[in-house]
Amino acid sequence: MKIDDGRGVQRITRSSKKENPMSIPRLALQLLRRASLAFAVLVLATNAFVSRVVAQGKTSLDPVLHQLRIYEIFESNKEAFHDRFRDHALRIMKRYDFHLVAMWETQSAGRTELAYILRWPDERTMTDRWSRFLADPEWIEIKKQSAARHGKLVGEIEDRVLRPTDYAPRLP
Repeated sequence: MKIDDGRGVQRITRSSKKENPMSIPRLALQLLRRASLAFAVLVLATNAFVSRVVAQGKTSLDPVLHQLRIYEIFESNKEAFHDRFRDHALRIMKRYDFHLVAMWETQSAGRTELAYILRWPDERTMTDRWSRFLADPEWIEIKKQSAARHGKLVGEIEDRVLRPTDYAPRLP
């Protein structure tokens, strides 16, 4: 900055403040415009998502379903059951988009059980995939062969659809 000292001599001085080419009010206005634009984009994206969800007949609050399956298995041929489930059932289930969450072996009321949980996007998908799996020619043949070789591998089957409460923690 040039300053005249009154004698016609000009000196160049430096201000201790850095000069800002954009004034504070102008900068605030620009930031407000950018924030408004970002908010508008967020609203449009949310509306597009909600429209898609509503068109599919769901609300954004619809949780995924979990299915609990419990099979009574027999100690006399438990190993054959596990071999068939591990080597064949799980492989064929993957073909039909079954999503296994967890699996356990348990003892209850004097019997041995296999319990597992599946995750489904909705009940219609769950019903469709089970129908397709049970009608699979390879699965039908495997069950027939294993029953001829090892006898009945599964006793009672319990099947439950699990719907979370509104205060339940989210599961995978």
